[in-house]
Amino acid sequence: MAYSLAEIGDQALRLSPEDRARLALQLLARLEESGESAEEIEKLWIAEAERRFQELRSGVVQGIPAGEVFSVLRAKPS
Repeated sequence: MAYSLAEIGDQALRLSPEDRARLALQLLARLEESGESAEEIEKLWIAEAERRFQELRSGVVQGIPAGEVFSVLRAKPS
């Protein structure tokens, strides 16, 4: 059964912070192995940033003020 990117993301966010970090490192290592040049990777990051910016501008997603994010993080137990 194939999973959507959203489903995989939801599952990944349920992992512990340590496991999420390990997963992120594994994914980054695979990207580096993919043979894509630094320029290609930079273009992909720019495209992703532009996509996210357009989502914000169009109202598809809502931004969260940094102060609110940091307040929530500070309130979480260590």
